[in-house]
Amino acid sequence: MTTETGGPDLPQERRLVTEVPGPRSRELQERRLAAVASGVGSVLPVYVAAAGGGVLVDVDGNSLIDLASGIAVTSVGNSAPEVVSRVTEQVQAFTHTCFMVAPYEGYVEVCERLAQLTPGDHAKKAALFNSGAEAVENAVKIARHATGRTGVAVVDHAYHGRTNLTMAMTAKNMPYKDGFGPFAGDVHRAPMSYPFREPVEITGEQAAARAIDVLEKQAGADNLACLVIEPVLGEGGFVVPAPGFLPTLAEWCRQHGIVFVADEIQSGMCRTGAWFACEHEGVVPDLVTVAKGVAGGMPLAAVVGRAEMMDAVHGGGLGGTYGGNPVACAAALGAIATMEELDLNAAARRIEQTMRDRLSTLAEKFPALGEIRGRGAMLAVEVVEPGTTTPDAATASALSKGCHERGVLTLTCGTYGNVLRFLPPLVMPDHLLDEALDVIEEVALGL
Repeated sequence: MTTETGGPDLPQERRLVTEVPGPRSRELQERRLAAVASGVGSVLPVYVAAAGGGVLVDVDGNSLIDLASGIAVTSVGNSAPEVVSRVTEQVQAFTHTCFMVAPYEGYVEVCERLAQLTPGDHAKKAALFNSGAEAVENAVKIARHATGRTGVAVVDHAYHGRTNLTMAMTAKNMPYKDGFGPFAGDVHRAPMSYPFREPVEITGEQAAARAIDVLEKQAGADNLACLVIEPVLGEGGFVVPAPGFLPTLAEWCRQHGIVFVADEIQSGMCRTGAWFACEHEGVVPDLVTVAKGVAGGMPLAAVVGRAEMMDAVHGGGLGGTYGGNPVACAAALGAIATMEELDLNAAARRIEQTMRDRLSTLAEKFPALGEIRGRGAMLAVEVVEPGTTTPDAATASALSKGCHERGVLTLTCGTYGNVLRFLPPLVMPDHLLDEALDVIEEVALGL
């Protein structure tokens, strides 16, 4: 096993010393097959020994360029110094008391910081949880309690989690929902603005009117507690709705007393070049769900929102044994400090410019790239049969597999499985990003 340590001092290079996966990873994969439930998948069975900056080093000594960030989690890197130091200090002090039993300052400070960072200057409060799905589920609980209504509105291509309620809210059947029903009821789905797949070009306002019409007819505005929407779709394919779609929906919610919930679990915390993706159109949500990038790899999630809504729930109605664990809170404070110190919003915008330029040039030579989209360092290419919008999942998979073999970790997504998505750490060095794009081009032109 490699003896290299992780962190930003790890050599920032792509280096292949064995095939991928190598012999040690294959040995571990055999152990995994005997011990780990087969329902838990992995994109690439390469076992990591160290990570930092923009690379993952496996147990065979291969150094891979990371364009996944643990699905948008390690935005500040896999072991950012400020995260490591704060976590170490907290672990030495205490690892757990349960905030609902004996509280501690870290939880309070994280809530204070998230209230400052989320959009809007109204009074806000927050509650901390463990995962994105848990945050979404609690946002729905809060909205129901605050409004006295039960209906939940979501959109096509949405992904909100793997709990029973959030599976009902998620659009894609395989692999998230198949065989796991019946699901929670009173969930109503409306069409999303998906510019690349609109049969006729429509504005964001027109797309919102279409969604509103469906919800008013099928659910009734007065029955809806909340509308939960990702400002940039995540698993659904990194779809950015047409301008005007989100503001029109937010205004409709305001008019009808419907809680507008921005699911910023994948798009928040500097990922799109703003603290939260809804800021790009000036949308101020009632509630925001936060997870993934908030704590540098430690499990932490939050619901942040209007103080009167958050306080509508009776005492003891929110919480959980591990929610807002002190070590995770320390990590979050370290991650937020790193984002501010390094201006990772600006870094995300620089990454977008570099990747858009290179991918646009590649699309001229490789017409299967039907659309390049996203915001900041949350970018994707939708792969189609050239000259059409017909999804080509096989080519998307071949692109991703070719990158893996050459030492670049990529992910696919999308309702049709035909989207190659890119989520590099926001601290990735420029030369590594350029090399990763070289590899993507090499693979594409070799197909």
